[in-house]
Amino acid sequence: MARSTLYQQVARELRRAIYSGDLGPGDQLPTEADLMQTHGVSRNTVRLALGELVNEGLVSRTPRRGTIVRDRRPLLMYPQRELAPQPAHSPREAFGYAVSQEGRKPSQVIEVAIVEPPENIATRLELSDGDLTVVRRRLRFVDGQPYNTNDSYFPHAIVADSEIVNPADIVRGANLVLEELGHPQVRVVDDISARMPTPEESRRLELEPGTPVMEYVRVGYDDADVPVRVAVSVLPADKHLIRYELERH
Repeated sequence: MARSTLYQQVARELRRAIYSGDLGPGDQLPTEADLMQTHGVSRNTVRLALGELVNEGLVSRTPRRGTIVRDRRPLLMYPQRELAPQPAHSPREAFGYAVSQEGRKPSQVIEVAIVEPPENIATRLELSDGDLTVVRRRLRFVDGQPYNTNDSYFPHAIVADSEIVNPADIVRGANLVLEELGHPQVRVVDDISARMPTPEESRRLELEPGTPVMEYVRVGYDDADVPVRVAVSVLPADKHLIRYELERH
């Protein structure tokens, strides 16, 4: 029997155990030695099989723990809900609320800078040459795992004296701060595309080899139709499900 057929057979049986739930998130796969004995194959065949599962995003391999079944629960995102009215008694940031609703724990690392924005951001914000932006760069976690990045750009002239320039969590969310500054977002335009990650994105998000990402760009406009925010999110495709609900009026 050809070696390629052997490793595909081993991979198929392990894949079936993962999809059936016999091997759940966090479970450790049998060792290479055990798989060699169980399937009567060589170590190289076992490594080819495990490599195929790694490339599919089903397992991860670590020096200390061996091969572990990944938690493949995607974060369900409803982009149309971001601008929904906030409860007056308990305003909340959209990402943290969405994660908490699934019984999971959100956290994030925030960096803030005042920068001359990249050309694509300046164009979306309709800025003139030399105009500055405040960018809040966030690496966001779910249950301690890096899940996505979000870089939000705001015209410096609008937010310069607000808490948006401070590198701290805004519990009620930056959208509400913009509203308090007289710039409520009443319209958004979303662009969503797929690509492979950059090396830096792969490092920060701890991506398995071969994992694509979605780049999600949202431009928010105030009631004078002036763009006041551009948010660029990088979402690993195996960790996110974007769901839009549309109604006919």
